[in-house]
Amino acid sequence: MRRKNVLAALLSLTLSTLFAQTNKEPVDYVNPYIGNISHMLVPTYPTVHLPNSMLRVYPERENYTGNLLNGLPLIVTSHRGSSAFNLSPYQGDVESIKSVIPLSYDNEVIKPYFYSVDLDELNISAKYAPSHQSGIYEFVFSDPKKPAYLIVNTRNGELTKTAGSISGYQQLDNNTKVYIYMETDVHPQTIGTHKGVKIAADENSAKGQNAYYIIRFPGNTPNVKLRYGVSFISAAQAEKNLRREIKNYDLEAVAKAGRDIWNQTLGKISVSGTDEDAKAVFYTSLYRTYERMISISEDGRYFSAYDGKVHDDKGKTFYTDDWIWDTYRATHPLRTIIEPQMESNMINSYITMTQQMPRAWMPNFPEVTGDSRRMNSNHAVAMVADAYSKGLKGFNLEEAYQVSKAAITEKTLAPWSSKPAGVLDRFYKNNGYFPSLAPGEKETVPEVHSWERRQPVAVTLGTVYDEWCLSKIADAIGNKKDAGYFSERSKNYRKIFNPTTKFFHPKDSLGNFMPDLDYRFPPGIGGRDAYDENTGYVYRFDVQHNIADLISLTGGNEAFVAALEDMFSTPLGKGRPDFYHIYADHTGNVGQFSMGNEPAMHIPYLYNYAGQPWRTQKRVRNLLNQWFRNDLMGIPGDEDGGGLTSFVVFSQIGFYPVTPGLPMYVIGSPVFKNATLKLGNGRTFTVRCENYSPDNKYIQSAMLNGKVWNKSWFSHEQLMKGGLLELTMGKHPNKAWAAGAESVPPSFKMP
Repeated sequence: MRRKNVLAALLSLTLSTLFAQTNKEPVDYVNPYIGNISHMLVPTYPTVHLPNSMLRVYPERENYTGNLLNGLPLIVTSHRGSSAFNLSPYQGDVESIKSVIPLSYDNEVIKPYFYSVDLDELNISAKYAPSHQSGIYEFVFSDPKKPAYLIVNTRNGELTKTAGSISGYQQLDNNTKVYIYMETDVHPQTIGTHKGVKIAADENSAKGQNAYYIIRFPGNTPNVKLRYGVSFISAAQAEKNLRREIKNYDLEAVAKAGRDIWNQTLGKISVSGTDEDAKAVFYTSLYRTYERMISISEDGRYFSAYDGKVHDDKGKTFYTDDWIWDTYRATHPLRTIIEPQMESNMINSYITMTQQMPRAWMPNFPEVTGDSRRMNSNHAVAMVADAYSKGLKGFNLEEAYQVSKAAITEKTLAPWSSKPAGVLDRFYKNNGYFPSLAPGEKETVPEVHSWERRQPVAVTLGTVYDEWCLSKIADAIGNKKDAGYFSERSKNYRKIFNPTTKFFHPKDSLGNFMPDLDYRFPPGIGGRDAYDENTGYVYRFDVQHNIADLISLTGGNEAFVAALEDMFSTPLGKGRPDFYHIYADHTGNVGQFSMGNEPAMHIPYLYNYAGQPWRTQKRVRNLLNQWFRNDLMGIPGDEDGGGLTSFVVFSQIGFYPVTPGLPMYVIGSPVFKNATLKLGNGRTFTVRCENYSPDNKYIQSAMLNGKVWNKSWFSHEQLMKGGLLELTMGKHPNKAWAAGAESVPPSFKMP
């Protein structure tokens, strides 16, 4: 009888576990804590927000290990930035109140649509739920003998009050302000400024650095709910945004609405399989891709930092906040598949920003406060070329071409600079490469940023790819002259290819290769005297648009595979403290490869081009297992708001856009038994694994819509028609599958 009871209990536990797993919804797999402890630079923050929404918050601390919260957040205006306003609940002496109160905390819960925390020293608990442009907090004060307070801070701005509300602004960069309006369900006893042991209720405004108001509630107030709206237009608009979105003080209803929105959004891709951690990594990665760009349209209007004016959005949502150097590679291509209308609106936003700028140069790091012109190259052109090549037509291609061309030919190519083209740019135009400094030469070119370097190889390789993208757009608008011109220029990577070492090598203005260069240790912080953030081993493979020619330059398929293997096998060459002191972005290492930085994301897929896709299958799966995990350090570098995790989304599904601008995808190694994408045109596309097991990483054979498929790629057109890619998997490689010359992915142009 006892054995029967044990067996019954085990069966019940097994069934309940299976039932719990099968009843999980997509958002239940999201773990915002993944990556909250960084390997080297900044952590990935656990952002609470709705998809692509203006309102984003996360705990005000350095990382997951932070001992104290610096108040509670109200809106983060820039990816990885601090909250523009702070809210601090408090019980205690008025004299001890500060503009922002350090809060000891415990029992924190973070979901994309909900936050809760116990402020243990104060015996206060807090809950939070966001909408798109408004949010709501609930506080429970456990000590009825002490009065309850809320402290509202602006770091640099002004707050004003009425008897029951606070509104105001914080000054951001570039004449941009973020506004707030807030009110509580319990009518305040007093709202005022801080005067020692008193609250000065007669001051109707608080202005300056860390200006703040204290809200005091009546005695024996056990809980308080605070709702607020935010705006980049005005405090009055912030109140309108609040009234439109949160009509009462029902926090649970706001959280449920947010949960439903996230499930609808994440449900655009459904996956199945036995690896629950893989699902957590997948849906968390997909959630990360929806942090940016953000919609800043408010009732059909938006404030633009690009000209300092409020505009009518003319029925098209206006987006900003994008680090295109990172996101053109896979984040934008992912949206092209599952969010085509949003992607079209984002491209329209880029074009519109450019129209509003003093010089019509396509932005490369558009933010709420304007274009910050970071990094190198002008990869917004890749976003445009890729979207158009994949059928998106909801933007003016002619105009996109003109402003993209201007950014590449009229603005300097010098990194982190917004100056007009100068002597280095004329050299690039005439000679086809961006020159390095010669030995002993001092920097005198004014276009080079005072604390930056030339990044000659990174600039050259990035710009020739941009010129290839320009050629594709020029061809599409019928400008055959420009198409031919930029297409030919896009091959100028050959100008800096060292035929002896088979690496891309910085070259000075006299045509001399940089002497005594160790590709493991390029000079300058981050290797910026030669490359950018990564070593020469990563940039050896940075010719996204013409892999076939790169293979030829390297010496053919076998030599190319050997070069890839050499990168993954060559040690760092220095102790980690010495190496990362100089190359802090070059993280997530496998040999000289850097999984922690976006320029390397396409490299594991390049074996397909040399007829050895089994090596891609091995490498991609190993990298996913090694560096992307369901834990606090489960992201190997700066995540960049979807820039890095979009690699995970594609790779776990089983394919990747190696060349944005070519409408095709390179096949890797799918992680799930089934992955189904709800395409933007209403159809579905499924990748299905026969003989599925988490350990079976190698493709034995393939069928596309019922027909034998012996190519290691497929086209965007085939994807968007919908259908089924069936991959029979195994534990050991089938080295013959897709190994022939007729099976490799296309380079430079579609067949």
